[in-house]
This record gives sequence, C-alpha cells and structure tokens, in this order.
Amino acid sequence: LGRYDYISAVLRVKSNMDSGMFYGIQQGAIVALNLSKDWYTAINTIYAKRRKIVWAILDKLNCSYDKNSGGMFVWAKLPKGVSTDEIVDDLLYNKNIFITPGTIFGSKGEGYIRLSLCVKEDQLNEALNRL
Repeated sequence: LGRYDYISAVLRVKSNMDSGMFYGIQQGAIVALNLSKDWYTAINTIYAKRRKIVWAILDKLNCSYDKNSGGMFVWAKLPKGVSTDEIVDDLLYNKNIFITPGTIFGSKGEGYIRLSLCVKEDQLNEALNRL
C-alpha cells in the first residue's frame, strides 16, 4: 500500500513510458491528421526541393542512391574504396559539413551516409556550394 497520489503519479509516468504512445504525441497526430491537403502539398513541395539539393550533394561526392526512395532521409552508398569515417571526417574538418555516418546505426552502415531532409534549403545549398 502507498499514498494514492504518489502511486497515481508513478503509474501515469509509467504508462507513458512503456504501455503506449505518449498522449502529447497522440494529440499532435490528431491535429496533423485533420489538416487540409494544402498543408501536405506545401510540405511535400518543400521536401522535394530539399531532396534535389541532397541528390546534387551526393552527386558531387560520387555516391549512389535510390531516387525512388521516400522518407525524411536519403541514404547513399559511398564510392568503392572510400570509408565512412574518411569521408565524414574530410567533410567535417575541411568543408565544415556534417553528414551522418551510416556506422552510427551499426556495423552494416560502413560504406554509407545518411542526409536529412529536415535541414533548411539554404543550409543544403550552402553545403553544396562548399563542395
């Protein structure tokens, strides 16, 4: 037995941690699902522009990637003979560009990098210009 208010508070936190999706996220999803199609069209236009810039960055790096893939990230295979650490370090220290190394996702990520489409267009263009 214990104090009801203490146990209630613990159970409220516990239920959000391991028994379902956080209520705030659920509320946000409800709002998002009720947005007009115009919002989705606008956001998809933004991400399409960003994706083209990311593809240009990857072309400069001689990477291969799938133009038919979707999502918020673009995964790319590095050129043969280039290690993930080598290219990520070179870009960071010599061009002031950070690109996510595939190796942070596990050992199968060696030879891959991941670029995010959440980066603003002007920042992507700046990275492209630095290359």
